[in-house]
Amino acid sequence: MSVKKNYPADFKAKVILEILKEEKSISQISAEYGVHPTQLNRWKNQALEGLPQLFSDEREAIGVVNAQYEKQIQELYKEMGTCNFCG
Repeated sequence: MSVKKNYPADFKAKVILEILKEEKSISQISAEYGVHPTQLNRWKNQALEGLPQLFSDEREAIGVVNAQYEKQIQELYKEMGTCNFCG
């Protein structure tokens, strides 16, 4: 039975940056860091998928969630018939 390895986030980031530089092949990086090429490709894809979120406006997303939450609370109070804020 093989033991699943857990790599710290800073290690993954370092390896992904190396991959994105494209100075070495995935196979070379795999041999250098001792991580299977398939795993490296997974990390690379995960990093590339997450990049747009780094540049999104978190405040906007939080505002949308808060508005949905407030609306849901108002609807629940209306269902109960005891809403002091809803009018």
